[in-house]
Amino acid sequence: MGGETIELRSDIGGGKTAFVKGLARGVGSEDQVASPTFTISRVYLCHDGMRMNHFDFYRLSDPGLMRSELGESVTDPSSITVVEWAGIAEDVLPQDRLVIEIATTGEYTRHMKLSAGPEHIHLLEVFEN
Repeated sequence: MGGETIELRSDIGGGKTAFVKGLARGVGSEDQVASPTFTISRVYLCHDGMRMNHFDFYRLSDPGLMRSELGESVTDPSSITVVEWAGIAEDVLPQDRLVIEIATTGEYTRHMKLSAGPEHIHLLEVFEN
């Protein structure tokens, strides 16, 4: 792994941060995962020197300097980039990315719809298993 870009879409409270917690564990991070809503971004150390960069643009009307940081992250082959509320920085994200749409179906249940471009299609199999 490395070089992947994942966009998470859902309503507030839809489970995006919970998903990132599981993803971080899955890629070997022992860091405590928290929502970057107020800090805009967080970095989690993973196995084999990998990093997971987690961005949340919910509170921004303009990404400003974060646009540059996001641009560096999505081109770094040693990073996994996860973005919440990505619409404001859509132009920086690669067209080829994994998009996960999370819909709340109950208090403790969610439905997830995954789509991916050719470079990320292999991730669909990872998440299906």
